[in-house]
Amino acid sequence: MKKLLLVSTISALTLTSVFAAPQVRADDVAQNLCQYVAADDKKRLRSFLKMNKLKIRSVFKGVQCNGQNLLEFAAARGSVKTGSLMISKLPKKTVSANLAVIQSGTPLFDAANARVSS
Repeated sequence: MKKLLLVSTISALTLTSVFAAPQVRADDVAQNLCQYVAADDKKRLRSFLKMNKLKIRSVFKGVQCNGQNLLEFAAARGSVKTGSLMISKLPKKTVSANLAVIQSGTPLFDAANARVSS
């Protein structure tokens, strides 16, 4: 009886430790997103979003990089690849609201303008 109790307790502890998924903190998510946008690493940004089952639409309003939203931050850093990805994934209404913060004459401004006009 003692052996059965001991084996079942050990099994239960082992299973709970194996299936416990690590918790992702919002600060870590925001910091990683800002790093990928600053580095203009579209591949790692997409991979990170997919791995954490996130969409740009859902995190756009909540993430600030140096006091700027993701699109404004991408425009300030000259991150064309990640900025273009965000422009294509965000709703037209959001892109048009942020059109003023993107500097005219830049590739991001052209992409945002094309997205709003289509």
